[in-house]
Amino acid sequence: MGALLEVRGLVKRYGERAAVDDLSFTVGEGEIYGLLGPNGAGKTTTIKVLTGLLPPTSGSVRVAGFDPYAEPLEAKAQLGWVGQETSLYEDLTARENLELACALGRVPRAEVRRRVAGLLETIGLADRAKERVSRYSGGMKRRLHLAVALVHRPKVLLLDEPLVGVDPQARAHLMGLIGRLAEEGHAVLLTTHDMDDAERLSSRVGILDHGRLLAEGTVEELQARLGERDVLRLTGAFPEEIPPLPAKLGAELLSRRGDELMLAVPNGSQALPVILAFLERHGLGVDRVTLERPTLETLFLELTGRELRD
Repeated sequence: MGALLEVRGLVKRYGERAAVDDLSFTVGEGEIYGLLGPNGAGKTTTIKVLTGLLPPTSGSVRVAGFDPYAEPLEAKAQLGWVGQETSLYEDLTARENLELACALGRVPRAEVRRRVAGLLETIGLADRAKERVSRYSGGMKRRLHLAVALVHRPKVLLLDEPLVGVDPQARAHLMGLIGRLAEEGHAVLLTTHDMDDAERLSSRVGILDHGRLLAEGTVEELQARLGERDVLRLTGAFPEEIPPLPAKLGAELLSRRGDELMLAVPNGSQALPVILAFLERHGLGVDRVTLERPTLETLFLELTGRELRD
């Protein structure tokens, strides 16, 4: 599987602050690469550099083999970008938006009608093609926005938080569309701060924080980094200072948010009674207990010490 998107040692600085700091990754044909991180991690800055909207401070980018700065026309011909805000002409119909995108994307005139019809079928809007976009729901606009990015048949797709602010039905439809695009051979870079989206969609995931790539791999590989540990969530009226748990348990406090403690502990089902008894001896009651397997959120907490949505 060849790499259609290559990022090597990418740095983007604003004065002394590095928004992107020595970032390297590749996305292959038919692959969805999830770039996961909280707001401010550097995801959108990375996308803007890849599209040529921002020049890099240093490092290199290749889109289907082309340098977006030395060969901008060739690179953009292979690139489809869906930003966080939908870029549509709301006074036009869906069909008219796609026809305009075809004109801008230099699609041959003889091909326009067939290509527009095919895209409208793909996104499930063929029966609403003659309606003005201003009458569309948020989810319908997201689907149309994705179709606009596909009119020139790019090999690489950059999707910047494409599932934000859509209802569950629209989310499911969009997730299905993104999956099918990968099956058709597109290389998809998906930025998100939602761990569930990353887990469900991505072939591989890169965890980004403060512009640096902290970990990379399949979901299973990343979860395995936590070893054979379970995640224990305890809810109760805990004091500011909590007595340290017995060292033999191997428990690690991952986070504390309000009245909830999150612990990583080996053999959680065996350790739980010991932990509850320990807390009871210190006069600390527990109102609710949840025991679960590690997730990408757990790994992010371990790597950064903060919540994914901070």
